[in-house]
Amino acid sequence: MSEQDGAASKVDVVIVGAGFSGLYLLHRLRGLGFSTRVFERGGDVGGTWYWNRYPGARCDVESMQYSYSFDEDLQQEWHWPEKFSAQPDILAYANHVADRFDLRGGIDFDTEVSAAHFNESTGRWLVETNKDERVSARFFIMATGCISTAQVPDIEGLSDYRGNTYHTGNWPHEKVDFGGQRIAVIGTGSSGIQAIPVLAEEAAHVTVFQRTPNYSLPSQNVPMTSEYEESWKNDYQVRRDEMRYTAHGSIKELNDEPAMAVNEDRRQQVYQERWDIGGAGYLGSFNNLLTDADANETAAEFVREQIRGIVKKPEVAELLAAKTYPIGTKRICIDCGYFETYNRDNIDLVDISGGPIERMTPTGLVANGKEYEFDSIVFATGFDAMTGTLFNVDIRGRGDQALKEKWYAGPRTYLGLMSEAFPNMFMITGPGSPSVKSNMLTSIEQHVVFVTDSIVHMREQGFASMEPSREAEDDWVEHVQDTANRTLFPRANSWYMGANIPGKPRLFMPYIGGVGRYRKICEEIVAEDYKGFNFDADKARTPVAAE
Repeated sequence: MSEQDGAASKVDVVIVGAGFSGLYLLHRLRGLGFSTRVFERGGDVGGTWYWNRYPGARCDVESMQYSYSFDEDLQQEWHWPEKFSAQPDILAYANHVADRFDLRGGIDFDTEVSAAHFNESTGRWLVETNKDERVSARFFIMATGCISTAQVPDIEGLSDYRGNTYHTGNWPHEKVDFGGQRIAVIGTGSSGIQAIPVLAEEAAHVTVFQRTPNYSLPSQNVPMTSEYEESWKNDYQVRRDEMRYTAHGSIKELNDEPAMAVNEDRRQQVYQERWDIGGAGYLGSFNNLLTDADANETAAEFVREQIRGIVKKPEVAELLAAKTYPIGTKRICIDCGYFETYNRDNIDLVDISGGPIERMTPTGLVANGKEYEFDSIVFATGFDAMTGTLFNVDIRGRGDQALKEKWYAGPRTYLGLMSEAFPNMFMITGPGSPSVKSNMLTSIEQHVVFVTDSIVHMREQGFASMEPSREAEDDWVEHVQDTANRTLFPRANSWYMGANIPGKPRLFMPYIGGVGRYRKICEEIVAEDYKGFNFDADKARTPVAAE
């Protein structure tokens, strides 16, 4: 792909994605006087919450904290109906933001970016869409999210199956009626755990195929009370400031003592209190649950005992009780009656830990040598996380180097924001940043501000390009892995490690050092004149300004 005179329209910034990252980028860049084009493959705004419409889809961060903080009027006017919001309410919020700030008209929907190549002679990115449009931009920003490329397992005979198939990450927009059907659910990660209780209430029979059991905690979800809502709205600014420097980008009650420093009765009391409160705050019961294996085991065993007390069939309870990895080292699941669902008469659990599903048939599938027949199959098999969506675009930097080739052994970034040899290309919550190990809205806002401030800095200084140095990138990649290796996270075959994708390099992709620590590192880098970044001051190139 080469740029020719008149072959491409020109803007300052191309943004890929109209989820929460893309919407805030568009709003902020527009206000700063930059021209933009936003491309979104979906038919409307919302990103993750546009696609993930499966039954039971719900956020695992409290509603009052899973929202934008950049506009006080927006914070005050929006009402969340539940403590943990369901997908329709979050999508309604995204639409409200798009309408309130008049953003929808700046977005090209149903449009995929297929390629983005950096032209060294012009210092610009040439971006190509699936509608054969070319756009030349000084800056190229991937705001495509960390878990947005659905992963369907490569099962023999999949195309032979004549029933209906669905993936939780690409759910139909119209209502799916499972009444009277025999359905299969393949996968017991977060989406499966959220969907299974709802599906079991509707379908005639549900058969769940589980490769690896997951730890799941009750949400203890309740309708939003005016008292709780007002406690936040009366103190939003102070709480937002606090959130930005916490470990996870949200406010949770943390216990600053080691698990083994108290006696067994006290440990059980703390775990029970956290279980009764609900949500991921359980992992904050003690300060060393994710760094000390013995401490972690006490928390894990408490959850197993809860499962044994809930699920009436002992053999099923044992299959549901995770034992092969520390609790919290895979994405912790938050549920609404998941384990209770297995007490229903219309649900079966099939253990496929000894081997994968063997093959599909025209009427169902074969697993463990047994043939099953289904009217519909639901794949709750997750995503090609962190890098999959980036690799779906043919991104090429200096020297025509493909991003996928540079990252053949794993993602290489500086701060999860940029990658050396790809000037003026930014990633929002990319690999090497807190991203999925944080309240995503907190991390999104920080990255959007960092990126837009950087672009303004370049405009003010007359810089043409920005990219990290190889040394800074190498040091950051090493720091991300060293930080992870001081925890228990690498002990699990999780999608954090790329373990759910055959052939994907195994390394820990998010930054686990904490949202607050990461933010302070970024602040120090900017204060030291963008330490680790190189700027090209060649003012002969097209200036960074609205065109």
